[in-house]
Amino acid sequence: MLTKADRVNAALDQSIPLAHPIKIHEAMRYSLLAGGKRVRPVLCLAACEMVGGDESLALPMACATEMIHTMSLIHDDLPCMDNDDLRRGLPTNHKKYGEDTAILAGDALLSFSFEHVAVRTPELGSAVGSAGLVAGQIVDIASEGDEDVTLEDLEYIHIHKTARLLEAAVVCGAILGGADDESVERARRYSRCVGLLFQVVDDILDVTKSSEELGKTAGKDLASDKATYPKLLGLEGARRFAAELVDRANGELAGFDPAKAAPLYHFANYIATRQN
Repeated sequence: MLTKADRVNAALDQSIPLAHPIKIHEAMRYSLLAGGKRVRPVLCLAACEMVGGDESLALPMACATEMIHTMSLIHDDLPCMDNDDLRRGLPTNHKKYGEDTAILAGDALLSFSFEHVAVRTPELGSAVGSAGLVAGQIVDIASEGDEDVTLEDLEYIHIHKTARLLEAAVVCGAILGGADDESVERARRYSRCVGLLFQVVDDILDVTKSSEELGKTAGKDLASDKATYPKLLGLEGARRFAAELVDRANGELAGFDPAKAAPLYHFANYIATRQN
């Protein structure tokens, strides 16, 4: 148990390095590397060896089970669940990093566990985890009220928070359809533009439409002092940027059969002209 646990601990330490955004990766590592018996991963390695396999084959799966287990502990400790202050002799994740970060750290560990197993096909997992949607969310939260947020910061937030999952949907569809590498990259660039476009238009609608027209609370970003494209570029500048993104997105479709690419072409234009 001790020997296998040491190997698991070393693999877990290597699996999630500290990276930008630092806070979310630090929170993930804090709970993941806080000790414990490592029962699940050790059993996984033992079963692999029992049938003649090498433990290295099962190590990613073993680590993934511990990531999922750690996620469940982080979430179980939250005030809305078990409301615990201590875990393995240390302050629980939400006590150290706050409830918002603890929830996102658990979410990131869950999605990364699948990416870690499916490392050869990581598209969907990375889109959702600490290098994707969660990264965008955590930086977005930290940016509220920050007057020093730049356009580069804002693009980072929305590429990760919005565009990456949309990108995964498009890219996975292209791969499953048998696209070559160049076509996959064109699809990726198209979807990245459309993902950003979605957010730029969202920001514009937030300051130009009523709650009744939007079907959600209007002016919410302004009230919470969030960085938005109209705030940084002005309303007309944001509209020009949206038009540029539509042109760039549709330009990536030029190499495809026009009839087959038509739905994607019209989707980009729909996003650009939507009113809610």
